Amino acid sequence: MFSHIMVGTNDLDKAKTFYDAVLGAVGIAPAVVDGSRIFYIAPTGIFSVSLPIDGQPATAGNGATVGFACSSPAQADAWHAAGVANGGATCEDPPGVREGGMGKMYLAYLRDPDGNKLCALHRMG
Repeated sequence: MFSHIMVGTNDLDKAKTFYDAVLGAVGIAPAVVDGSRIFYIAPTGIFSVSLPIDGQPATAGNGATVGFACSSPAQADAWHAAGVANGGATCEDPPGVREGGMGKMYLAYLRDPDGNKLCALHRMG
């Protein structure tokens, strides 16, 4: 459905360290650096982090969440731990199972160093 997702940063090196760790935990190779942007390329799409093109400070989108698919609860926990260890902050409830209209899911939430809200999600058949 998506070709790419891009979030902003005020510190590209710090963002690269953080995202190399959290995305590495789910099997994604380290970022490709292209000037003021970094790209994580996977068979299902591209995730990118960029210094704002307009030169203004990057801010986190209120109500926005970027979700990353995980193959298991253990992978979601590894993702979460990598994020906390590399400058992220846990948010929402602790990682765990949630049930709702979309079925049973294992979710883990983080804020990246710039405040962007992220989620690791494993759908539990």
